Amino acid sequence: MAVSPLITRSPAGSDPASSGPVTNAKILAVRNSARAENASSSSVPGSERGGYLAAVPEPAEQLNAAIAHKYMKDKKLGEGTYAIVYLGHLRHDPTSLVAIKKIKVNTEYKDGLSVDAIREVKYLQELSHPNVIALHDVFSSKDQNLNLVLEYLPLGDLEMLIKDKNIQYGAGDVKAWMGMLARGVWFCHENFILHRDIKPNNLLIASDGEVKLADFGLARSFADPYLNMTHQVITRWYRPLELLYGARQYSGAVDIWSTGMVFAELLLRVPFAAGNTDMDQISKIIGAFGTPTEENWPGVTKLPNYVPVDENQITPLQGRDFFTRQFPTAGPLGADLLASMLKLDPRKRSSARQILMHPWWAAEPRPTRNEDLPRKAGGAKKMGGDMGRRGGEVDERFKNAARQLDFGAMK
Repeated sequence: MAVSPLITRSPAGSDPASSGPVTNAKILAVRNSARAENASSSSVPGSERGGYLAAVPEPAEQLNAAIAHKYMKDKKLGEGTYAIVYLGHLRHDPTSLVAIKKIKVNTEYKDGLSVDAIREVKYLQELSHPNVIALHDVFSSKDQNLNLVLEYLPLGDLEMLIKDKNIQYGAGDVKAWMGMLARGVWFCHENFILHRDIKPNNLLIASDGEVKLADFGLARSFADPYLNMTHQVITRWYRPLELLYGARQYSGAVDIWSTGMVFAELLLRVPFAAGNTDMDQISKIIGAFGTPTEENWPGVTKLPNYVPVDENQITPLQGRDFFTRQFPTAGPLGADLLASMLKLDPRKRSSARQILMHPWWAAEPRPTRNEDLPRKAGGAKKMGGDMGRRGGEVDERFKNAARQLDFGAMK
């Protein structure tokens, strides 16, 4: 398993379910137990072995029932179009809390499950890292709903902290949060997984202050650089220009752009570019960073949805000075790191590994310790709302609060 370039605390002890994930060994054990029970029943007088076998549940059903029995559901934390989220705990230990995400059956799909649900289970089973939300178990209920037993993260998300003007935070806090996010993104990319929906309300906060990357409903594997993928991913405000232009072949650079936009939002406390439509988003990005051309981004005009720009309206790309002026809280090194993440040409953006090796992390102020990071009460309900949404759904509450930045005055 890959090791993060930056030191992180071990995730050991984060899983309250002592039995761990479902494995072939567990299924085999259940099957052998069932066979032994069936064999012993043949000696019971008056019983018909065939009839008894017909009444015994399949091993998979027994295993599912055993997993479901381990947990107790408590109060509802939140509900969205996609799922209902409950607070839960281990049946034998009420202090071991979990979040149980009950994904709603959707009759539009053949098996009642959306692709988002399948992706979320698939990728969370493959990932184990302190900065990725942990999936403890999966079971189905009698109404055929899929239940995901997830790590309980009671302090809400980064969006709560950004929006609450009563909470003050500084450069050291931003550095700590960005370090956790960068390590989570790095780990996903090292395991050939694109998240494709990084934004503040998908960054949940654990009781110890650790930030966890959540909501893998839009995630997918990437390995073949020539494999076509959909461009209709990533919430608009955090979507890079190549996807807005309809690119079907892309890399982890799309997640890096989103990470950079989260960085900018933490510094400004409002979304950096909040377009109301895709065209408006393109306009805001170009207005902020400059006009993409064949000279500064070879191949951009060949993208399917590229919008030609009048030669008289071409704006030069912004340099490092722009980021230093616009984000003074980050300091010169922080502005340099942010500039490397928000390059229009995805091939010129820093990789997640390069981000973690940047000298900004070692500069003063140092990242705030987890126990000293700002917190906000009432985060459990916000967690329930975040996890109940389908991947890519936009939180419109920022719509009228986003600052209209006058980039023209900064050129």
